[in-house]
Amino acid sequence: MSNQKLFNIAVVGATGAVGEQIIRLLEQRNFPIKELKLLSSARSAGVKIPFKGQEVTVQEATPDSFEGVDIALFSAGGDVTKALAPHAVNAGAICIDNTSAYRMDPDTPLVVPEVNVDKINEHKGIIANPNCSTIQMVATLKPLYDRYGISRIIVSTYQAVSGVGAKAIHEMLRQSKEVLAGNDANPDILPVGSLPVKHQIAFNAIPQIDKFLDNGFTNEEMKMILETKKIMGDESIEVTATCVRIPVVYGHSESVYVELKEDFDVEEVKTLLADAPGIVLVDNPAEQQYPLATDAAGKLETFVGRVRRDLSNPKALNMWIVSDNLLKGAAWNAVQIAEYIAIEQ
Repeated sequence: MSNQKLFNIAVVGATGAVGEQIIRLLEQRNFPIKELKLLSSARSAGVKIPFKGQEVTVQEATPDSFEGVDIALFSAGGDVTKALAPHAVNAGAICIDNTSAYRMDPDTPLVVPEVNVDKINEHKGIIANPNCSTIQMVATLKPLYDRYGISRIIVSTYQAVSGVGAKAIHEMLRQSKEVLAGNDANPDILPVGSLPVKHQIAFNAIPQIDKFLDNGFTNEEMKMILETKKIMGDESIEVTATCVRIPVVYGHSESVYVELKEDFDVEEVKTLLADAPGIVLVDNPAEQQYPLATDAAGKLETFVGRVRRDLSNPKALNMWIVSDNLLKGAAWNAVQIAEYIAIEQ
């Protein structure tokens, strides 16, 4: 991208877990940056973050922060996006948002570049990054959708605590030490910080991510259901999800059952997956090779394995999908979108 024009970039939520990864990726990918503006809450303003051998001072994000900014990458919570993104758009910036604020807005493209990169050009100033669990699933299923069609998806997720943030990581590690020492875990954050009941995450699995809705599903589960239909551009796909938090630091894992519309050959399916952009096939049961969260951590790709025909439905497949939730699940997907914008301009 060395012959590209240079862009003024703003990262909102620069000191958060996803913001830090976005900054790291912009540096590693040598994104064509003229000026990098790092923005955060007043609490984190003044922090210095290294970038390309220099230190960039974090500034407080305000409505006036976006003058001259070409691309603004948001990862500071939905309320911050709703408060500041319209000001960024008015100032002429294209916003790439990692929160749920605009995902289901009919005028906002919801983009996974491997699936629907063409939607980027339909933006009206804001492009939404999907939920981390949704991204890795649809990126994997896209080649199968194109080849065979998909009628139904049943997904169970096993999600890392880093999806909640640094405090949840620290809570899991602290609880693990306490439990091993024979003490009470004293949960303080999970499953949902704003709800009164907290559960131990160390040595446990919590079948609740986000708040419950009246239909018995959680917000996280409904995100996967609704976002999958929007990204695939197919409301006819039946999707159901159960989202579970487990004591893993980085990397979401998913057990996915998918019903295809056409007959398939399992080896052809594996070839399609292996050849798909951003997907790595790790599927050798004889050698106990399959995707692991510990292997996916720190990697940009999405890993798929345990691919097998369902025993009760000959048109259905089962598979296991793993990806780093802070990278492809958030920061990398956003930077991919920014790279596409840079190339197009």
